[in-house]
Amino acid sequence: MSTARTEAHPLGEPGNLPVRSVLPATLLLLGLSVFTDANAKEPNRLVDYVRPFVGTQGEGNTYPGPSAPFGMIQLSPDTDNELWETASGYEYSDSTIMGFSLTHLSGTGIPDLGDFLFMPQIGNPKLVPGTKADPDSGYRSRYSHDEEEASAGYYKVKLQKSGVTVELTTGERAGMIRMTFLANAEASILTDLHHVLTGKKWKVIWSHVRVEDNSTVTGFHLVNGWAKERSLYFAARYSRPFDKAEIISDGQPVIYNTYRFRSDKEASGANLQFLAKYTISRPESVIVKVAVSAVSAENALKNLDAEIPGLNFEELRDKTRTKSERELSRIEIEGSQEEKETFYTSLYHAFLAPNLYQDITGEYRGLDQNTRRAEGFTNYTVFSLWDTYRATHPLFALIQAQRDADMINSMLAHYDQSVEHMLPIWSLQGNETWCMIGYHAVPVIVDAYLKGVKGFDPARAYEAVKTTAMNPNYDNVATYAKLGWVPFEKENESVSKTLEYAYDDFCIAQMAKALGKKEDANYFAKRAGNYKNVFDPSVGLMRGKDSQGEWHSPFNPHFYDEKMGVNDFTEGTSWQYSWYVPHDVPGLIALMNGKKQFARKLDALFTFREADQSKGVSDIQGRIGEYWHGNEPSHHVIYLYSYVGQPWKAAERLHEVVKSQYGNKPNSLSGNDDCGQMSAWYLFTCMGFYPVCPGSDYYVIGAPQIRKATMHLSNGKTFAMNANNLSDKYIYLQSVALNGKKIDNPFLPYSAVSAGGTLSFEMGPQPSKWGTNPQIPK
Repeated sequence: MSTARTEAHPLGEPGNLPVRSVLPATLLLLGLSVFTDANAKEPNRLVDYVRPFVGTQGEGNTYPGPSAPFGMIQLSPDTDNELWETASGYEYSDSTIMGFSLTHLSGTGIPDLGDFLFMPQIGNPKLVPGTKADPDSGYRSRYSHDEEEASAGYYKVKLQKSGVTVELTTGERAGMIRMTFLANAEASILTDLHHVLTGKKWKVIWSHVRVEDNSTVTGFHLVNGWAKERSLYFAARYSRPFDKAEIISDGQPVIYNTYRFRSDKEASGANLQFLAKYTISRPESVIVKVAVSAVSAENALKNLDAEIPGLNFEELRDKTRTKSERELSRIEIEGSQEEKETFYTSLYHAFLAPNLYQDITGEYRGLDQNTRRAEGFTNYTVFSLWDTYRATHPLFALIQAQRDADMINSMLAHYDQSVEHMLPIWSLQGNETWCMIGYHAVPVIVDAYLKGVKGFDPARAYEAVKTTAMNPNYDNVATYAKLGWVPFEKENESVSKTLEYAYDDFCIAQMAKALGKKEDANYFAKRAGNYKNVFDPSVGLMRGKDSQGEWHSPFNPHFYDEKMGVNDFTEGTSWQYSWYVPHDVPGLIALMNGKKQFARKLDALFTFREADQSKGVSDIQGRIGEYWHGNEPSHHVIYLYSYVGQPWKAAERLHEVVKSQYGNKPNSLSGNDDCGQMSAWYLFTCMGFYPVCPGSDYYVIGAPQIRKATMHLSNGKTFAMNANNLSDKYIYLQSVALNGKKIDNPFLPYSAVSAGGTLSFEMGPQPSKWGTNPQIPK
């Protein structure tokens, strides 16, 4: 158990951050607000640049409500709970709000959570939400963006139906909902235990609610969702005692009907609501303090009492904003107002997940559904690993190392509790969803180990990565190991799986080599070359192959249809996935007949024009030819220009993507943010380099998109980047210097970053000869 560490460590690793990032304690002692009036007085506070509405319109699937960095609770409005496309519960273009639920996912492509919806009402309370077309048929309310605001740690909206103003703020496990009612009203606050984000597929299997006293309610529900068996408890404490409390089951009040005694203070069922009723004679605010636990209602109450025992709304808001300020201060930049808003919103989003998943007691619900206790580490959940291994976790290895180690220990606990003895694939609140492909906990662990992240056992971690990669039951890994590829007639998405297994195997080989396990290193290095087995030289692209070694025919390299459900590629085409050999780009260049042909083919990716632009993945936008920036398989592709001596083309495309597919508006994300991966790509790209191959010892230099950035590394060192003369016209690298010494190779060693120093770029309006003779690291 590490309760003390749990409470301290979300503030960061002491000693590594600038003093100015910490809010003076005297402000908090005086109870002064740092949100409203203080914003005008403190224009340099980084939290003031955060725009939580970014990504809430379209396919970004972010939520606008408050969350502490990596917090366990995320209070946010829900505008829809049925649309698959509204996976976070909130769509900016919707004109009605259903209510405010306690948990949310950030940027995922599949809906879940949205647990325990709270909604104030006036008059005769409604028990069903109603529809968008007819919100008056239920408790749903119209609202206007003119009467809505969001910032780091705070959300506010006025509900037009009731005139109630709702404000939200959170800590790590607990939060507050402040509802300000108008005078002379019969008011109620509904808690709908039946509400979750269903996507028209998921449902609440069972629930329980209990009125503990005249101002405290606890409850539970079991959800069959993306996470197949997800249990969650809540506790709610109201600032004003109830005038009347009522439990509703299947639309009917829970009462003693004289036949057999039935308490009206608790109930169980699949469709429960709770109503706290009040007579309001003058304008009045009722604050509901809420907390969650995956273990028990008792623990939810402990979380509530431990985190916000005596804090008022403003104090909790300010405390969370102080934590966010400290986390955002890990990277400081210079730039325009829009650049700062885009950058710090991206960093904010990158620091929303994975989520804390243990109570103040150190307990959490394990993968085996037993109550577990985190010993010596802080437990996390929501591992969107197919996405976040690419840039999010490599960013954590640099500036969130302690937390990264805790996340790895959480993955190892998952492995210990797994009946398949596997690391997580896509884990969610004590469940394995088996979503996406590969075994990408491996590169997270290997990259952290090779980058010097401390705090986990390398021997135990290596056992877990090796065992996972050798599992005989998982997605035809055994066939892949035997044949050297995944046959398309035996496994859907066979080509993508072959390519991603090969990369993961490269990572295992690197860790085995570092640990002196020569035989394992050789074995997995050989498997890492399996990508060659699905390259068809007759078409110059990756292609499906059956177990007899015959190519899949007919073959359309531009084909992908998610509605069919059967494809050789995962959320992409052959043209997109043929670039996925991050661990052996020289080998891929050789397969494509050298650098010139490789570059020509890369050019063609960006200039291809599909006659039907509606074809493809429904939640992916941001297309440039057949390059889809809105989905992860494309994220490393632009940087491949640096491997073939054409860095100016990378500069052009990076500038195009940053300017057209990121920004500070609600619709500024071109695809799902995927628990911070889209944002992490932007952060690295702005700083001028990117981890094309996590698990290697280098980054690839692209072209910086901001004038200056300073990273405060977890090891206590500082790494700075300067882009001299950078503008919308001066986008090309003219020269690069590391600590004052010029370098001409577009590869930046990890050792240079971790040692601290300064990377200086000279920018110009035309391409130069810089980086045209790359020496690719071995």
